[in-house]
Amino acid sequence: MEELKTIELIIDESNDKYEVDAISLVESPAIEEDFIALSKEEVRFKAIDEDKKILVGLALVPDKKILRSNEQGLYNIIMSKETVKKAAHLYLKRLKLNNATLEHESDVSGVSVVESWMVEDVAMDKLNLYGVKPIEGAWAVIMKVDNEDVWNDVKLGKYLGFSIEGVFKPVEMQENLSKDLTDEELLKEMSDYLKSKNE
Repeated sequence: MEELKTIELIIDESNDKYEVDAISLVESPAIEEDFIALSKEEVRFKAIDEDKKILVGLALVPDKKILRSNEQGLYNIIMSKETVKKAAHLYLKRLKLNNATLEHESDVSGVSVVESWMVEDVAMDKLNLYGVKPIEGAWAVIMKVDNEDVWNDVKLGKYLGFSIEGVFKPVEMQENLSKDLTDEELLKEMSDYLKSKNE
């Protein structure tokens, strides 16, 4: 079976259009145009304080291939730890903390990021206190929900996780050429790759 093409998403800080613009509360993480979402297990957040209406979870996980499709077919997208960190930092620097949506469809007020950090040490990370599995290099957030309607929907299980909204620069990756190839096969793969780039 032919291996799927992988597109790395990066952030070019010299261009203001590349950023995470909002965090959406979603029922079922889905991959849509311009959105990145993680698997259900990884994005499922926890309500850590019913009285204070606080949620904690992962906003982005690095080095995870996420299947996407378009008119050309199936492919994977991936983000490095560096890109995840840049996305998290720009989200704060550009004051996007109050930008939240529901199901990537409607803006919502009264939902804000109140804490944000990068998971550096899985064993020592704060997520462990809340029963959320930390992943090295991931972007973790705590959101405060002051909107009563949204909080009631969270309690009813309508929203189960976070999904980011943003614009990233796509860069096509060459899949590893180091897979047990003879010298002749390796040269052919490299030649085919270079030809495809010049067409």
